Order: sequence, then structure tokens, then C-alpha cells
Amino acid sequence: MPELRRRVLLVEDEESLVVTLRDRLRAEGYDIEVAFDGETAVDLGVKPLFDLLILDVALPRKNGFDVCRDLRARGVQTPVLMLTARGQVVDRVVGLKLGADDYLTKPFDMSELLARIEALLRRSRTVSSSADAVVFGSIHADFRSAVVLRDGVPVELSGLELKLLRYFVEHRGALLTRDELLEKVWGYEAMPVTRTVDVHVASLRQKLENNPSRPEHLVTVHGLGYKFIG
Repeated sequence: MPELRRRVLLVEDEESLVVTLRDRLRAEGYDIEVAFDGETAVDLGVKPLFDLLILDVALPRKNGFDVCRDLRARGVQTPVLMLTARGQVVDRVVGLKLGADDYLTKPFDMSELLARIEALLRRSRTVSSSADAVVFGSIHADFRSAVVLRDGVPVELSGLELKLLRYFVEHRGALLTRDELLEKVWGYEAMPVTRTVDVHVASLRQKLENNPSRPEHLVTVHGLGYKFIG
């Protein structure tokens, strides 16, 4: 299965730079959405739709520092790369203290921007495999607070469903047999033939998949078990 295209929210009000960045990033295989002001950036950024935010500091309606602060205050953990025309150390420190993950001063070389984007996404992917929160598709799951959002709307999961989802996420890409899931999630060391796992996976699909009959993330490996792709 081909790797999912990474989704980037570009927050920039300079139209010529938007065109340049959007075209180059799309050519590199990213899906790009653009916000031209800070308030729109917050409205879009709180939704679990993006793998990365590229955030200019000098924006109309709300500057980039305030956008970053507001998103982090709302629990958004999406990596943020800040762009600015300023080069003072104090501005870089402010951005990082407010929750930005990296900082790039204009004018910048496109190859450096691409390298920083790749590094942030690689770091984010590594952390998310065993972290307390994960984003996949339209889902944002925070296991520490037991909150799951779909397109920003809360989804009610039972304790077992949440535990099962976390086990899937922590074993991303691995084949998980029903016996393993029964042992690790339910705590059953030996179990006769049962549909317990199938029923709970079906319930998760109904709540989390866009098309439960053709799941993209909780995939059946026929005759063997299940695999999480995200």
C-alpha cells in the first residue's frame, strides 16, 4: 500500500511566497492547505487534519506567536515550523517557548525548508508510535486524557475500545492475531473460539473509519488477524 501523503497547513499572507511554497511542496508529495491569517489558522489547526503547520510570525488578525500559543493551550500537538523575517535571538526563543518545534528565518533556501520539514515529520512519526497521543486520518486520540476526536468532534469509546486502539497504534504495521489481542488487551491467557475481538474491531471501525466496510486503518489480514495502518 502506498504511503499516505502528509498534510501540511501553510499559514502565510504573502501571496507570492504561498504560490512558491505550495507548488514546491505539492511537487514533493505533500497535500497543502493555506490559511492567510492567524484566526483562520487557529480554526483549522485545532482540527486533527494536519501532520505539520508551517506558520509565519507576521500575520493579520493574529500573529504567529499567538496562533502557536493558542493551539498548544488547546492541546494541539501538531509539529510547528515557524517562519519569520526577523533574525533576533529573542524572537526565536519566544517562538520555541510558546511551543514551536523549529524556526526558520526568511529568506531561506528551499532545500533547508524541505530538510526541516522531513526531520519534523520523521520525529513526529517516531514519537507517535508509542506516545500518549496519535493522529491518523481524521482522528485525534489522546490516550492520557482518554479523549478521541473525529474531525474535531468527540467520539465515545469504551475503556476496552480505547485500550484496543492504543495497542493497535503502538504496534503500527504489525500483524496482530486474535490470540495476541485477547492476551494483551483482555488479559486472557487461553480462550476458546470467540468473536470478542472481531466485535470490538467492528465497533472501532464504525466509530473511526470513514467507510467501515472498507477500512483504511484497522485492516483485516484474512485468516490471520488485523493490522493498523496510519
